Formats: sequence, structure tokens, C-alpha cells
Amino acid sequence: MHVWTRRRLLTSAASAASLAALTAAPARAARLGHHDIADALRTVPGLRLIEERQDAEPGYRHFLLGLRQPVDHTNPTAGTFEQRLTLLHTAADRPTVLSTTGYHADLRPRRSEPTVLLGANQLQVEHRYFGESRPPGPGYTHLTIRQAADDHHRVVRLFRRLYPGAWISTGSSKGGLASVYHRRFHPHDVDGTVVYSAPNNVDDRDDSAYLRFLETVGTPADREAVKSAQRRLLLNRAEMVARYEAWAAARSDTFRIIGSADQAFEIAVLRVLFMFWQRSTPADVAAIPGPDATADELYTWLDNWAGLSLYADTAARRYIPYWYQIGTQLGYGDVPTAHLADLLRHPGGIAARNFVPRDIPMVFDAAAMPDIDRWVRRRGSRLLFVYGTQDPSVAEYFRPKAADSQVLWVPAGNHSVDIATLPPVDRASAEEALARWAGREHLTRTAVR
Repeated sequence: MHVWTRRRLLTSAASAASLAALTAAPARAARLGHHDIADALRTVPGLRLIEERQDAEPGYRHFLLGLRQPVDHTNPTAGTFEQRLTLLHTAADRPTVLSTTGYHADLRPRRSEPTVLLGANQLQVEHRYFGESRPPGPGYTHLTIRQAADDHHRVVRLFRRLYPGAWISTGSSKGGLASVYHRRFHPHDVDGTVVYSAPNNVDDRDDSAYLRFLETVGTPADREAVKSAQRRLLLNRAEMVARYEAWAAARSDTFRIIGSADQAFEIAVLRVLFMFWQRSTPADVAAIPGPDATADELYTWLDNWAGLSLYADTAARRYIPYWYQIGTQLGYGDVPTAHLADLLRHPGGIAARNFVPRDIPMVFDAAAMPDIDRWVRRRGSRLLFVYGTQDPSVAEYFRPKAADSQVLWVPAGNHSVDIATLPPVDRASAEEALARWAGREHLTRTAVR
């Protein structure tokens, strides 16, 4: 983990045209900045200041906010819901970073890498249908790429009156993908976008890229070690499932969404191949349970990497919207199963349908991701993609063609890469692009390991 020390960055003056466009109250907020931001927030239409939290680091204030958003941006009669936002405010004349996890909001006062690099404000948007940002009524009809992009567009439009400077959007994994599809539909909302580890599943019918990746990542011995551990887990299925059921019973948890503890266990075993390579380091490879591992060691390893709690109802319920998106627009990869074929009991494997209650209809929109990919390749500008070469999530990745966009790779990097972990030349290129987009004269960051 890196601990970053920063020094104040030189700011660029706002243009006269930008200042003239501000209304009286936001202009006053821009002048007063830090000292009057709470009052300025109360002037934003539809915004509720829920709480000012006392956990921000020096120089920042941390606000929990609720913004009234349309359920359907194309139909005002469909009603509204309150979307959860968080704001880390430092000064109205600094750049602003628009961030999302793609899931529930992170209520910790954690600054994203672009926020740190720019000494920026940070506005985090919880993805619709996750956490507290859930439209009323059953189902997920309005959980679409376009509706989420329109959420972000409206956030930028409203908050730009308080923060008239440069805007940068960012996110990692699903959050990075959300940043991309915001740009596809509203390309001029922000001045640049930094995307980490975002998958690009263009054709959900063809998962060959993921299968090839998982059959070539690491060394043959490393791959065999993971597959051997999977087999031993399934060969000890009765003992493992009994332990899993006991764990759930002790917490009054159930497996109604997946169907049974046995099916949930099998799904975890299938997914561990993907999830291990997604997050592992060389030290983790060395610690894969070998042939002499005990049942307890195998179970613990599976839980550490596949997260057994995720498939019991308490956690699984929170991620229904994720799997709904996967199964209706975003698509998903696949994993090799031939080495387990004689031990599998439940058809469907890791298909998204297994994670969404059957009374919720799902129809896959095969045009959604090709549209996003086509825009990135043909028209996407000021896009920076950072990927790790060991990450199976990005076996299919975005390939922007615009002159001011780039894809940079962290050698042997996993799903947790960032600009700081790039090779020095690429890191300098990424930081220069970010500074240029934000209109900053330079960036300064010192790593303490």
C-alpha cells in the first residue's frame, strides 16, 4: 500500500466566460469555497445535505448527500428516487473528480488516485439500484447503461455551478465501466476519464478470450495447482457443504436465491479459478493448498478467494442488481470446467441467471456493449485505461483510437493496478495526460513504501 504526501498544486484561473455563466449563489460559493460549501450545497435543486461527517483528513470536508433523481430520465411521470452521493470538498477553484464504484457508495473518506494527484474535490455517485439508491417498486426495469449515464450527467450539470473548474471522471472495474458509458452518452461532461481494470465484454456469446487467458496465465504448474485444489474441494463436497450450511445456520442465513448450499458451494469452486488470478500475487501462488492440505485449509482458501458469504442470501441480495446488469447488458466471462466435469452437479455454472430471483425477468440486450465499444474505438477521446497483464477480467479490454487516449499495462499486475504501479515511462505519460486534461501545471506525489 502506498501512503502519499502532497503539496499544494498550482491552479489555473477560470475563464471569464465560465465565471459569467454562474448564477449569483454558485458564484458566491466559488469565491468562498471551503468556508461556505455547506450553505452552497443547500442551494442545489433536489439535493439534501444528510450529514457532514467528521472523518475527513486535514484540508477536506466530507459530506453525505442525497440527490432526487428521475427513475426514468425519458419519462418524468415515472417518479423519482434519492441517489446517495458523497463529497470530499477542499476548494471550489480546484478540479473535481467524479467517482463511482459501480456498486454501493464507499462511505469512507477515501480519495481516488486522480483526486490525490490533482489535489481535487471528489464527488462520488452511488450506482442506481445499489445501496440506498434504489427506485421504488419491484424489479430492475430502469437499471440500464443509459439511465445510469444520465444520472451522472445530471450530477455534473447541477454541481458544475459550485465547481466551475476542470472535471475528471474515474472508476475501477465495474465503476470504470460506468465511467466509460457515462462518457459515451455525455462525452463533454468531463475533461478526461481515468479507467482502471474495466472489462469490455463486447460479445457475450463468445467467451473464448477469457478461456484462453485462464489457460495461459501463470505457469503450467501454477495453473495445475489451482485446478487441483478445485478438484479436491469437490471431492470433499459433503464435508465442505456441511460446514457451509453450519456457518449459514449460525447466522440465520439461507440460500434461497442460489437454491441450496450445495449449488452455492459449487459456484464458489467454479469462480475461484477466475477470482484467484484476478487478485493474486506471486506469494499467493506459492500458498495454494497442495495435495497434503487438510479439509480446513482447503475450505479457508476457497473462502478467502471466492468469498463464500457472497452466495448466501444476506450478501447475495445486495448484489442482485450487479448480476441483473451482467445478465441483461454488461455480459460476463466464462471459466474452464473440463477438469471438473465429472464432479459437477448443477447446470448453468456461473451464469448470471443463478444469482437473480426467477420472478425477475431478464432479457439480454446484445447491442448494448458493442455500442459502447464502438464509441470508444471510433470517437472516445481523453480516455486513459490502466490494466494489469495478469487480470482475467480484462481478457477483453477497451481499445481507444483517438490521439489523446491510451491503454497502459502494468506488467504482472492484477485487478488492483493504478497509475503508480505503471512502469516509469508510462506512469509519466499517464500523469502528464491527467495534468493536461485538468489544466494543472504539474503533479507532485511522493511514494512512501
